[in-house]
Amino acid sequence: MLTTFDDDEYVGRALGAGAIGYLLKNLPSAELAAAVRLARAGVAQLDAAVARRLAAGLSRPAAPAPAPAPAPALSALTERETDVLRLIATGSTNREIAGRIFLSEGTVKNHISRVLSRLGLRDRTHAAIYARDHGLL
Repeated sequence: MLTTFDDDEYVGRALGAGAIGYLLKNLPSAELAAAVRLARAGVAQLDAAVARRLAAGLSRPAAPAPAPAPAPALSALTERETDVLRLIATGSTNREIAGRIFLSEGTVKNHISRVLSRLGLRDRTHAAIYARDHGLL
């Protein structure tokens, strides 16, 4: 990439998008021609100042990654929703869950929807995995 922007953000974007080099337009024409030939041959080309900054950045320790948001706790569920989650994890169908805890199938479906929503889960499979990982089995 040939540019006037001597900015690390632009460098990162260009290289991340697949540019094989990053050169500034103030480069003497003979050096520019040589750099283009080398880039065409697949040899990466970086402006000297850009290369120094990249190298300096690599030698610094990376900033720690932000901690992931904690998963919603089981305490967000009612006792009945926890029962439904436990039964989902055993592989029970909605009809079987309804029969075991004396609810209508529609009510079980409502409880399942609330469990998924409160825990940020996508489907029954994820609910079963969550239940196993949190000691409900």
